Amino acid sequence: IRVVWLTPQMDRLFLEGAAGRRRFLDRLILGFDPDHAGPIAAYDHSLRSRAKLLREGVRDAAWLARIEESMAAHGIAIAVRRRDAIERLMPFCGAPYGPFPGAEITLNGGIETWLADGPALAAEERMKSRLRESRENDTQQGSACIGPQRSDFTVRHMGNGAEAARCSTGEQKALLIGLVLAAARLQAHERGHMPLLLLDEIAAHLDRERLAALFDLLSELGAQAWMTGTDARLFAAWGPRAQMFDVHHGCVIH
Repeated sequence: IRVVWLTPQMDRLFLEGAAGRRRFLDRLILGFDPDHAGPIAAYDHSLRSRAKLLREGVRDAAWLARIEESMAAHGIAIAVRRRDAIERLMPFCGAPYGPFPGAEITLNGGIETWLADGPALAAEERMKSRLRESRENDTQQGSACIGPQRSDFTVRHMGNGAEAARCSTGEQKALLIGLVLAAARLQAHERGHMPLLLLDEIAAHLDRERLAALFDLLSELGAQAWMTGTDARLFAAWGPRAQMFDVHHGCVIH
């Protein structure tokens, strides 16, 4: 089952640290490119292995070189997949979708710059060289100086040109919903069916007009969507199109 979801914790995606944005992007990518999980797992394993060796004072050059070779291969593969995914996503998120603004996504990071300047193999060699040269510094810092774990992405509101971090709370929520709907539409385009949508507290920061428009869009998409909220009146615009449930003390009441 392909699942795309939104939770209240994600409402601050554009304001908080880059780690949350990377996880969000990678989860979207996994919806239409499940093989993306492979390089991520392999890279994380090599990243931890190298950090452990450096922390313990192991200076076996051949051993470290093999780990750094793995980091470079998988790290560049992650960056390439992210870039490819954004290129595939842009036709679906670059233009407004109902009341949800179009968004421009830009990847930022050292390895992204290398990929923009040349082929992936050259970026791999540069990353290996950089890791080799930074072993002492990385020992002191406790982390690798370069890699996909240092990357970030920015989102720009195509309507007013502002970065998402500078938009109002309502605009940020609208951008976030637009990205999720774009990912769902891309999945439907490439895989032939819509994913399951889980939208927790979806009414937060949305006015009633935008919320009603979202219900109409979900109905048109034909996706199975589960939405939660603490006020049943917020879902009145669904009318007979939706099935309602009440939850009391952990029990679901029809």
